[in-house]
Amino acid sequence: MAYATVEQLTDELGYAPNNAQKLLDRASRDIDRVLMCSNYNTADSAVLTALQQATLEQVAWRLECGDVNGIRHDVQSGVASGPGAGSVTLSRTGNPIGAATSGTPFLGDQAWTVLQQAGLTGQAPYTYLGG
Repeated sequence: MAYATVEQLTDELGYAPNNAQKLLDRASRDIDRVLMCSNYNTADSAVLTALQQATLEQVAWRLECGDVNGIRHDVQSGVASGPGAGSVTLSRTGNPIGAATSGTPFLGDQAWTVLQQAGLTGQAPYTYLGG
């Protein structure tokens, strides 16, 4: 179940993509993936608002990247897509062949920031105790 509605997405983007519900479902799974081992209260309205806003930001980011279907491979470097996807070039500059790519994230910065500011990413704020 998506954390946001098609109506909310339409308000956020100013239009409704043809596959809006699918995009919201996939973006919600992206959010779930980031929060897989996090503990949070799903009855807390601030948490629900953060999940909703992060989902909307994730859809917007995917669309901005040209990923109109919400599928990760379209924005992941090293994975061929499109009509000329007949070959992939592998090199040893950077990550070893077969290693996970770290250059292209699967979660947009704005979605991550929303989750982080809500305290859902497992990074507690700290106080500087300098001398």
